[in-house]
Amino acid sequence: MFSFIVSFFASALLTLLVVKHSKLHSPALDDNFDGVQKVHLHAVPRIGGLPIFFAVVLTACISVWRVPDLGFWLMTLLGCSAIAFAGGIVEDYTGNVRPSRRLILTMVAALLGYLVVRAQIVRLDMPFGTWHLDSPWLVLPLTVLAVAGIANAVNIIDGFNGLASVVTIFMLFSLAYVGWQVGDMFVLVSALTVAGATAGFLIWNYPAGLIFLGDGGAYFIGFMLGELALLLVMRNPQVSTWYAILLLIYPAFETIFSAYRRMFVRGKSPTMPDGIHLHSLIFRRIVQWTVGRKEARALMKRNARTSPYLWLFSLTAVIPATVFWRNTGILIFFCLLFIISYVWLYARIVRFKSPRWLIWHKKH
Repeated sequence: MFSFIVSFFASALLTLLVVKHSKLHSPALDDNFDGVQKVHLHAVPRIGGLPIFFAVVLTACISVWRVPDLGFWLMTLLGCSAIAFAGGIVEDYTGNVRPSRRLILTMVAALLGYLVVRAQIVRLDMPFGTWHLDSPWLVLPLTVLAVAGIANAVNIIDGFNGLASVVTIFMLFSLAYVGWQVGDMFVLVSALTVAGATAGFLIWNYPAGLIFLGDGGAYFIGFMLGELALLLVMRNPQVSTWYAILLLIYPAFETIFSAYRRMFVRGKSPTMPDGIHLHSLIFRRIVQWTVGRKEARALMKRNARTSPYLWLFSLTAVIPATVFWRNTGILIFFCLLFIISYVWLYARIVRFKSPRWLIWHKKH
């Protein structure tokens, strides 16, 4: 836990500096309150990814000093992640980097990971055997799209205070646990380092929202999640590939479902933002019933109360993935169960027939 603790305190202190000196980086203040996904009423710095990134780099340097064998892997992976991070953080400062360009930069980072640290999807486990992927013409695009997709998916679920941060911390702890189980020190240290930095940021982000994760933070954490999950599975054949799929299924399926909804249901571009993600519907149609709609204090409460619903929902995938990390059949079952549950829940909320167990009484 040394890496987690160091990363946590470094991130917490760096994030505090960003919050206290927000006027020094006024271009990175989110003061647009009219967007379809905006749920705050005061200017907030959106460069939470900056202290997270530097906390991870600092902790990685200390880890390499303590365990030199980790040097190549840690520094190379952070070098790749810096490309994905750069596109996001420039967008946070300027607002001029189109989603397609951020996605391309993340794909370039994934390509470097493919070439340098050999983060490649070379097999798919099935209940009655393993499908080996031998053709680089299949492995390369599949790997790049998968990693870039996860990075983009984390950015998509970053809609409310603490939502993406806590969900990714759950996933990183799971990676650390399974890495410890199979003796993969690199994945263990890396996952705890990123989890610690994210937790240090979280104490200033939740519940009051003093700082936002931003595109830089979301792309960085998402990229590291995708790469670490891929490396853990491919470096350790005893870990089922369906472990990674189930672990990451919440942000991944949210992205796929959103693209389908925009393209085929609404007839719009899949990159166009909208306000009808699952977390947005919970915010608008469930939480507001217990808090209210208009005043600023009620808006902040609704923002803070939305995330725990999705934290618990994400655990329906993370917990079985962590428990059954080597059992392909059970993991596939829980993947199907999650998809069915997501679609059912989404349809119920859209039709204003939210399950009673989702509605908190006002006394809460």
